[in-house]
Amino acid sequence: MAPTTQTPSQGVDDDADEVFQLITAHQEKAAKLPPIEEVKTILYHSTRGALSTFSQKHEGYPSGSTVDFACDDNGSPILAVSNLALHTKDLLTNPKCSLLIAKDPEDRTDLIITLHGDAVTVPENERDAVRTTYMARHPDAVWVDFDDFMFLRIEPKAVRFVSGVATALFQSGEFTGNEFREAKVDQIYQFSKPITSHMNKDHANDTKLIVQHSTSVPVDYAYMLDVDSIGFNVKAGYKDQNFKLRVAFPRRAEERKDVKTLIIEMLQAAKSQVK
Repeated sequence: MAPTTQTPSQGVDDDADEVFQLITAHQEKAAKLPPIEEVKTILYHSTRGALSTFSQKHEGYPSGSTVDFACDDNGSPILAVSNLALHTKDLLTNPKCSLLIAKDPEDRTDLIITLHGDAVTVPENERDAVRTTYMARHPDAVWVDFDDFMFLRIEPKAVRFVSGVATALFQSGEFTGNEFREAKVDQIYQFSKPITSHMNKDHANDTKLIVQHSTSVPVDYAYMLDVDSIGFNVKAGYKDQNFKLRVAFPRRAEERKDVKTLIIEMLQAAKSQVK
């Protein structure tokens, strides 16, 4: 019998399929925040979204605009809007609206959140507190003190999410406004920027080792994206494939210093397998 031969392209395809299967198997069981907690955390730390209103100029049609916002302690988005803007006129006539937030605008498979609610004018006695909240997220927004600007709060009625669009990891769900208000914001996520910046700048190879050991997925690189109390997310690559992976901590991080301890433990475990 003649020996079986495999063309280079077949070898590449088989390798890619194997990596895809490893990724899917890992992602399906990887520990992460409960959906409602993840949604509220991402929304709370976001600052820009797509606002949809009922157009007053074109009756019966929706109108869209990009807006900056900041969430209050309940997770309700605060908008600083000019009374000259069309979306402001829309909302003052009909307060029903939606706000769409993409965790990663460049990746349609990542988390997408749509908050449905009513936009209400912030009372004068709450203005100073709301202004402080907004300016903490948008320190250069000096225009909020202009005479034509006001603050509106979107009071959530329902919050929907979808992730893994067009993949085997598709997930979706919806929460009521009350469920959303009562949900917690993960307290470790706020430290994502300094932690990931440090890891990507000074410990990129360590992250790669941890990812390969924790997920069993081969990677040529792993770029840390964000961190929460349960684990962290990375953007990784292998050969000509790019993908995201979830890496769970051995146990929950209760405060920022725990993240360093856990990462060191994970690195030591990974290095012990390499030797």
